[in-house]
Amino acid sequence: MKRRSFLKNGALASLSLPFVQNGFSMQAIAKQLFDVPKSAEDKVLILIRMNGGNDGLNMVFPRDQYAELVVQRSNILVPENQILPLTTEVGLHPKMTGMQTMFNEGKLSVIQNVGYPEPNRSHFRSMDIWTTGALDINQTSGWLGRYFDSAYPNFPDAYPNVDYPDPFAISMGSEVSTTCQGLMGNFSHAVSDPFNATNLLLTSVTNDGTYYGGQIEYISTLINQTNEYGQQISSAAAAGNSLSNLYDPLNPLAVQLKYIAQMISGGLKTKVYILNVNGFDTHDAQVDQNDVKEGVHANLLKRISDAVRAFQNDLQLLGLEQRVAGLTFSEFGRQIASNGSMGTDHGDAAPLLMFGSCISNGIIGANPQIPNQVNNQAGLPMNIDFRDIYASILKDWFEVDQQVIQSLFEQNITYYDLLQGCTNSVSEKPIIAQQKPLVFPNPSLGQHQLKFMSGQEYLEVFLIDQNGKVLQKSFEGQLNNGQQILSLEIHTLKAGAYYYLLKSGSRQELVSFQKL
Repeated sequence: MKRRSFLKNGALASLSLPFVQNGFSMQAIAKQLFDVPKSAEDKVLILIRMNGGNDGLNMVFPRDQYAELVVQRSNILVPENQILPLTTEVGLHPKMTGMQTMFNEGKLSVIQNVGYPEPNRSHFRSMDIWTTGALDINQTSGWLGRYFDSAYPNFPDAYPNVDYPDPFAISMGSEVSTTCQGLMGNFSHAVSDPFNATNLLLTSVTNDGTYYGGQIEYISTLINQTNEYGQQISSAAAAGNSLSNLYDPLNPLAVQLKYIAQMISGGLKTKVYILNVNGFDTHDAQVDQNDVKEGVHANLLKRISDAVRAFQNDLQLLGLEQRVAGLTFSEFGRQIASNGSMGTDHGDAAPLLMFGSCISNGIIGANPQIPNQVNNQAGLPMNIDFRDIYASILKDWFEVDQQVIQSLFEQNITYYDLLQGCTNSVSEKPIIAQQKPLVFPNPSLGQHQLKFMSGQEYLEVFLIDQNGKVLQKSFEGQLNNGQQILSLEIHTLKAGAYYYLLKSGSRQELVSFQKL
C-alpha cells in the first residue's frame, strides 16, 4: 500500500529555522523535531468525553457567588451546606466525593471557563470542534490524529511493526474516535472487551495495479492490522492485573477504566484511551424535584467521580500513577439560568477536570462571574481556549516540540501549567509561545492561509520545494505591526512537501506544508 508514500520524504509540520539555500538536511530536522522523547514514551492520556453538554455550574460551584446562583437557578440549585468544598471559593457536587478525595490528595485540578470563540450550540458541530481542535469547518483530522501524523508519518503503512506493535490509541466501545483521525487512517482502535478482541477474516491480496486493486489492498491491510492489534490487546489484558476494590461492576465507566488499568499493567504501550459517557443533554428533569442533589445529572457525576477515583486508586496500587493523566470534557456547558422544566439549555464555556498524580493540583483560572441579571439564554463566557489545554498537554506530557504543536492548531497557542513533578519540561508559570508562522489548513488541497506576526517591515514570501529550489515569489510588500493573514493559491502544485520562506532584512523563517 503506497497511499502515504508522498509523506515519507520531507513531510514536516510547520517550523521556523534559519534558511540554507539547497543545503539543509531534511532528515536531521525531522529527527530533531519528531522523535518521541524517551521520557514520554510510556506516558498515557485518558480522555473522558461527557456527551450532551455538561452543566458545569451543577458540577463545580463558585461558592463565593452562591447568592447569585440562587437568583438564576433556584429550582435546581444544590443547598449551599451540601456542596463539597475544595477551596473557600470552589466546591463540587455532593455526589462527587471520590473526586473531592482526589483533590485533597493532590490528584485533581479544576480548569475554569473553558471553551472557544464564537461558540456553536449544536451538539454535532461543537463536538466536531472539540475533537478536531479547530474552528475551520473544513478540518477533518483530529487534534491527536495530526500529532500522530507528525510523529509517525507513514501510518498505516507498515504498522504494527517491531518498534510499535501496539495501537497508538484505543477508543473504548465500538467506534473509533474522530480525535485520533489522521490524514490516511485513524490511529485509534475500537475495543469493547479487551479479553475478546474481534478477529476479522484474515486476508492476503495482491494489488493488480488498478484503482480497485489499490483499494482492496488498503482494506486488506487495515483488516490484518486490526487483527494484529487485537492480539496485542488481548495478550496485554490477560497479562495485566487490577488491585483496587473500589470499582463498581454496575458502573460502565468503572468497568472500562478497569480494563485500561489491566491493559497498561499488562505492558500495552498505547498512548491514548478515549471513553464516552452519554446523557448530559439535560433540558428537563436534570434534578429530582423532591431532592435537587439527586437526579439524572447527579447520577452521571457520581458515575464519573467514583470510576475515576477507583481507577486512580488502582494505578497507585499497581505502581503506575506517574505514567497516567486524564481529562474530562464536553462539547459545551449549559446556560446560567435554569429553565422551567427543572433543567438547563445549551450554553457555552464550562469547567474541565484533570486528574492524576502528576497534575498541577488546584484551581486553574478564575471563578465564572454570575450576574444578578442575565441576558436571555446567556452562557458562561470563555476565559481559556480548549485548544490551549490540548497544546499544554502535548508539550508537558508527551514532550512535543512547541514548533510542532503550533503547526497542529490554527490560533497562536498560550501554554498553561497543567502538569508538574513527572516531566522535565514544566515551567512555573503559563508560557505564551513564540508566534511562529503557521499554514492552515495543513495539509491543503487548493488554497490555504499563511498566518504570521510582523513588525513595520518589507516582507518577501517565497514558495520553495523540498530540494530548496525557489518556485515563485508568493508575496511582496510593506506590512504594519500585528498578525498578518495571506490567502494563497496552490492548485497547480503537485502533491508533496513544500515550504514558504519569509524574508525581511536579517529575518528568515521557514514554514512547511503538505499539498494533497
